[in-house]
Amino acid sequence: MELAYIPSPSRGVLYLGPVPLRGYAFCIIIGVFVAVWLGNKRWVARGGRAGTVADIAVWAVPFGLVGGRLYHVITDYELYFSEGRDWVDAFKVWEGGLGIWGAIALGAVGAWIGCRRRGIPLPAYADAIAPGIALAQAIGRWGNWFNQELYGRPTDLPWALEITSSTDGRIPGTYHPTFLYESLWCIGVAVLVIWADRRFRLGHGRAFALYVAAYCAGRFWIEYMRVDEAHHILGLRLNNWTALLVFVLAVVYIVLSARKRPGREEIVEPGAGDGDDDSTAGVKDTDTQSEKAESEKTESEKPTKAVGEASDSGEPADKASGTAEAKADTKVETGKKVESEAKEAKEAKVSDAPQAAEKS
Repeated sequence: MELAYIPSPSRGVLYLGPVPLRGYAFCIIIGVFVAVWLGNKRWVARGGRAGTVADIAVWAVPFGLVGGRLYHVITDYELYFSEGRDWVDAFKVWEGGLGIWGAIALGAVGAWIGCRRRGIPLPAYADAIAPGIALAQAIGRWGNWFNQELYGRPTDLPWALEITSSTDGRIPGTYHPTFLYESLWCIGVAVLVIWADRRFRLGHGRAFALYVAAYCAGRFWIEYMRVDEAHHILGLRLNNWTALLVFVLAVVYIVLSARKRPGREEIVEPGAGDGDDDSTAGVKDTDTQSEKAESEKTESEKPTKAVGEASDSGEPADKASGTAEAKADTKVETGKKVESEAKEAKEAKVSDAPQAAEKS
């Protein structure tokens, strides 16, 4: 008798009136938002504009969903196209069934299109969003818990998952919660990538490659524990071979990229530092005000400049000060004299006017 276990939900959908709220879809949506949020913070920290990650995600997310579904349907085609099955079910994404390999592959195509439209290098964008993708996977795996799917071998461990559904060949009992194992592993992958990126300043796609390699390492042993139907090649599940192959490719990319292009990109988004957005407007205004203050300060120091120059030329400071004051007095007297002469000329003109009138 089990002392404890993780209960499964009695159903994976709640109804808000006529609107169904499916736990699987809800987890996927939350994961996308978390990935975009964290990716945006990392992108801005690398010198990009705020909002660019979300703009490109508009392309990447739909492509990723299609790619994930295609991979699942192709590798598990018997669930939809064998005798007694309805092929229309292949379009029911909300019922579960997204292959991460297809999601990443086709999602990368969508991201490439979005990056190309913005003039952004895809590797730099991938590095920024890599930890966010791992967290999105960690959250998305809880969708399998709502659907009571993708569990492991039977076990009586305290953290065993209780399966109560008997549909689609399920046998009620307690099993290894492989969804939980993978969720926790993905959180660890996100932490690893963030740490390594700060420690070694990974660039040119190496942070993303590290995420891929670390995820594949965990997916290999987690996949080995699963008991759901899958294609086998030489005694291993298809996803085991996929994880092994992708792991090798990711490691090779890290090694070759580090040799060819060490360091990190200096510019990830052209024009992001030009100050044409709101984030830099305040800085420019502050600089302008500082320049104005410096100008006013310079003007106020002009009267003493002459004194300083006179002192530098070897003249006594008192004499230089007297010279400056004498020059100022001379300018004042000259101004008064000009004003007096103009006033006398005006009075003379007024007094001559009656005489001119009598003559005429």
